[in-house]
Amino acid sequence: MPRSTPGRRPATLASLAAELGVSRTTVSNAYNRPDQLSPELRKRVLDTARVLGYPGPDPVARSLRTRKAGAVGLLLTENLSYAFRDPGAIEFLEGLALACEDAGQGLHLVPASPEREDVASVHRAGVDGFVVYSVPEDDPHLAAVLERPLPTVIADQPRAASVDHVGIDDHAAIQRLARHVIELGHKHVGVLCMRLGRDRNDGFVSLARQHSARYHVQRARLAGLRDAFEAAGVDWNTVAVVERFDHSLDDGARAAGQLLDRDPQVTAILCTSDLLALGALDEASRRGLRVPQDLTVTGFDGIAEALRTELTTVRQPVLDKGRTAGELLLSTKDPGRPRSVTLDTELITGKTSAGPRGYEEPWFGP
Repeated sequence: MPRSTPGRRPATLASLAAELGVSRTTVSNAYNRPDQLSPELRKRVLDTARVLGYPGPDPVARSLRTRKAGAVGLLLTENLSYAFRDPGAIEFLEGLALACEDAGQGLHLVPASPEREDVASVHRAGVDGFVVYSVPEDDPHLAAVLERPLPTVIADQPRAASVDHVGIDDHAAIQRLARHVIELGHKHVGVLCMRLGRDRNDGFVSLARQHSARYHVQRARLAGLRDAFEAAGVDWNTVAVVERFDHSLDDGARAAGQLLDRDPQVTAILCTSDLLALGALDEASRRGLRVPQDLTVTGFDGIAEALRTELTTVRQPVLDKGRTAGELLLSTKDPGRPRSVTLDTELITGKTSAGPRGYEEPWFGP
């Protein structure tokens, strides 16, 4: 076995091949195509490379040569920490990672704050394709992705006519939840929603802002609630909707506090995410309100903590959504024929919803 010499320059592919008395192709195969060598020969190549300080093939040069990066890019228009903090994002990321593992691909996170216009992170990303996770319709990072000639799949939002998409029917899913609340007897309700645009707004939302929301998932959920309650005779103009730009328990609690300060007589708070709903539960407890005796609270997503809390919510298969997005991206398809996958949801009737105090269900007997 050769010995390394202190101060000696690291070996190159050519010098390693010469040391071993083999071709440069053999050395390359030890790293890139191990099935082409016997286990004994590959071990000898790698052991000698380690002693001589050969770092392996240059991944940048290899990607330039093959035009393959061996990685999928996940575009998040959030700060990087969001992918490891938000329960829904974590579950989506796990599903996408499983699809990448099955295909032998890496995963490259491409974070981009919604408050920044700089799209350099998209231009620099060395990836073979993009999964775009829940971004607004007018996001410049999405435009930068679509300008690159790479396969792309959009998860949740927005919908683009020429791009593969995976998501759920948000309008129909939240309508089922709204009908459940209506059947319990609630007409005096309030709503907490996630951000509706790239501009920061932490407060009450006008009808115009609801209709023009750039995040179409939130727009669809608000429209589903509006359609259900208007069908039940509730004037949507009288329903207070509070928006939160950031997505956390504390934001849900503060939004619920704003709502209850303006209208302490509401009997139900419907939230477009479970995190907001869990925050609303904390605020209700702080105010001494019993759930569901004094206040009904509902969420949307079906994250693990919501299910442990027995929150009334809509469960969507977030992990399956991530896996499906990855499988769509990594599978072959006919060019020019974008695919759309709509996953099923489930209404979970938990312990945070009940009829308003003093309400008696209508009697339809003889």
